[in-house]
Amino acid sequence: MVKSTDLLVVGAGILGTGHALQALRRGYSVTLTEKDNAPQEATVRNFGQAVISGLPAGKWQQYGLDSLALYQSVQAEFDLGLRNNGSYYIASNPGELQLIEELYQINLQNNYPCQWLSKAECLQRLAPLREDYCLAALYFPLELSIEPRTMIHRLLEYLKKKYPDTFTYLPNTPVVGCTSKNGLATAETSTGLYLQAEKIIICSGREFRFLYPELFRSSNLVVSKLQMMQTSPMPEVILPGNILTGLSIRRYESFQQCPSWATKDDSVYAKALLDYGIHILFKQAIDGSIIIGDSHEYAPAAQADQLGFDTNQEINELILEEAQRILNLPNWNIQQYWNGYYAQVKGADLFHHHIDEHIQIVTGIGGKGMTSGIGLAGAIIQQTWS
Repeated sequence: MVKSTDLLVVGAGILGTGHALQALRRGYSVTLTEKDNAPQEATVRNFGQAVISGLPAGKWQQYGLDSLALYQSVQAEFDLGLRNNGSYYIASNPGELQLIEELYQINLQNNYPCQWLSKAECLQRLAPLREDYCLAALYFPLELSIEPRTMIHRLLEYLKKKYPDTFTYLPNTPVVGCTSKNGLATAETSTGLYLQAEKIIICSGREFRFLYPELFRSSNLVVSKLQMMQTSPMPEVILPGNILTGLSIRRYESFQQCPSWATKDDSVYAKALLDYGIHILFKQAIDGSIIIGDSHEYAPAAQADQLGFDTNQEINELILEEAQRILNLPNWNIQQYWNGYYAQVKGADLFHHHIDEHIQIVTGIGGKGMTSGIGLAGAIIQQTWS
């Protein structure tokens, strides 16, 4: 059996589904395949935050803004579970205070809305915040909290309802080969289905190794393993917004634009926190539980199995110890721990490779997928048919 559409997208995470959404909005017919019963990799294992404030000024911030606008447009039609809670960056020492002051000025110049909050204002808004941790904060009111385990499924449901005649979603359909011939591309699936399209875009994260193993080995892709955890529900706690802290200020790319970035003092933090790439974020889920994390360990994508599938209890304890220095919670009962994995590119901000005029691979976006993936997809769809 051969099915033909304008576009075939391989991989139904946020990047692949974002390409499908952007193509459908432009009037193209789309087939979207997913190797599993439902997406279960980086898109559902992250914090669930759209934090444009963490992106560097320029194209990535624009991709984030474009994603934000499209999220809000879809949410107005169909409930994706998005909450416009905003994001807070909490400074805990003079060096971090200087960095958020500098980022505040940068965003004022770039016309991206932000607010400076004094210590008293922070403690008023964020009751669980420890007084001895906070000096001040930078607040970004436009940013979103997302339920990562459900949002992508809701977005796929939206596409099926919104575009019943031009969108086909095929879960449990691994693509095992792609070829181009006579002005079209064809994908062979493990189910015996052949899918034909004018264009194929492969957004299967680190899994394109099965389609193009030699290209994969030479790609400079790196896999990052993250550890996160989630408390039991605490409905008596109100923690509005995405909470990012001093260690986040040291990791997010936007702060690298700041004049004092090069002279920041990392010695104020335990070496183990920095060695494991830990930065502390908090986000309260709709059920009142709080997601906490995360850490970063790296391996070349071709040897990603070196990272293992288990959680490292030392990392969990380091995360919890630092988290308890920041928030006062009624309890710290953790209902679950998990790992997430995402691909990024050593020395680049994205892996985008054209196999030929009909087939391209888009992956290695790093931790920016939920925030800017849909906007990036719009730019690539525009280029693809320009």
